[in-house]
Amino acid sequence: MAIKIYKPTTNGRRNMSTTDYSSLSKTGPCRALLEPVKKTAGRNSYGRITVRHHGGGNRKKYRVIDFKRQKLGVPAEVKTLEYDPNRSAFIALIEYEDGVKNYILAPAGLKVGDTVIAGEAADIKVGNALPLQNIPTGTFIHNVELYPGRGGQLARAAGNAAQLMAKEGRYALLRLPSGELRNVPITCMATIGTVSNEDHINVKIGKAGRTRHMGIRPTVRGSVMNPCDHPHGGGEGKSPIGRPGPVTPWGKPALGYKTRAKHKSSDKLIVKRINDK
Repeated sequence: MAIKIYKPTTNGRRNMSTTDYSSLSKTGPCRALLEPVKKTAGRNSYGRITVRHHGGGNRKKYRVIDFKRQKLGVPAEVKTLEYDPNRSAFIALIEYEDGVKNYILAPAGLKVGDTVIAGEAADIKVGNALPLQNIPTGTFIHNVELYPGRGGQLARAAGNAAQLMAKEGRYALLRLPSGELRNVPITCMATIGTVSNEDHINVKIGKAGRTRHMGIRPTVRGSVMNPCDHPHGGGEGKSPIGRPGPVTPWGKPALGYKTRAKHKSSDKLIVKRINDK
């Protein structure tokens, strides 16, 4: 997918670029697969902000995506390729032979009219879903399950793919997009190919208004706040932090502090972490 560059007609347009959606279908979304999304502005049921910098944004409806691909052995035809406001990747509307319609993540190279299928006997073809034990070593895959039957959780963002490195016993070794090497049960499902819209990473936002359309509110530095709002706040003029190191608004160290829970049951499945040399 190409990047669309605009002429610098205004200061906001000068550095702006967008994804070229000309190859997507012109039809609207399938209404039967839409669900409402209630905006929370980062607040929980008590009305307290639990995720900062959320709020506003354009109205959008959720497209129900089939991450499980549990309709095994039934071919489906790709009807449309569509934009999804809830994710960076494009989605594909597929219709099975029995008339059931579903949305799936669209892999790069998938076209309207193609046929996809899920199951152990499926061909190694873009868009087909198989258990890891039936996929050849070295294949690039996406929408990978962490636990059998739970649905795809790994490699779902635009342009991402995991690579199947080896198979041994009950586990398959994957190289994730982050560079982490991880074992996954060999019975987990995965889809062949790379996620679509690989140029998403190259899009330039260009102006503050576009982030507001996405529902992202401004981030303010702690050093310009009052002491009651942030540990870095207060002082006359531009003041130093005033303590041994930078911290979060809640006093936790902000640089190099490990937040992952110790003795996590899945730790034993991680062969090589991102920052391991």
